[in-house]
Amino acid sequence: MKRGKVYEDIAEEFLRSLGYRILWRNFRCRFGEIDIVALDGDTLVFVEVKGGKGDEFGHPAERFTVRKLRRILGCANEFLKKKGGRPFRVDLIVVLEGRIDHIKNVGFF
Repeated sequence: MKRGKVYEDIAEEFLRSLGYRILWRNFRCRFGEIDIVALDGDTLVFVEVKGGKGDEFGHPAERFTVRKLRRILGCANEFLKKKGGRPFRVDLIVVLEGRIDHIKNVGFF
């Protein structure tokens, strides 16, 4: 099993525990991939998941770049064209050494 999938499974369970409704895992489009698409109330949330066992190579959140955000926004646009528009935001979930950090509104539109 890929480590990335393990981190995504943890993130999905975490979001469910907060009352989010998971709509899609690994939504792919020509721009890339969105790890999790969920609903937080009426707000559509596109979630990027980063994880690691330690931060000796840098904190996993440091791998969330402007380039990655642009790719997520491209995919978000594709998703909205197919599924219908609504308010949305981009969140980052970092799974590191058993701890989960949820950073909301990494990009809010």
